[in-house]
Amino acid sequence: MINHAQGVQDAELNIAVNPGLSVEEGHKIAIEVRHQLLHHLDYLSNATIHIDPVNALGEEHHRITEHLHGDFPAHSH
Repeated sequence: MINHAQGVQDAELNIAVNPGLSVEEGHKIAIEVRHQLLHHLDYLSNATIHIDPVNALGEEHHRITEHLHGDFPAHSH
């Protein structure tokens, strides 16, 4: 996804990696991907990189299902 609002151009990417990688290794991949994007896409002002294991990638794995708490109506995120 690239956001073009108000002249700001941000990208947000999900990268699928081997689930056996350490958090540190995944973080290094995210840093390198962000670095390459910012160097090669002149119009990009920022990039957020999410690292997911290949067996649990995508928004479906991050979604919080409908739930109740406090006085709030049932909701999800």
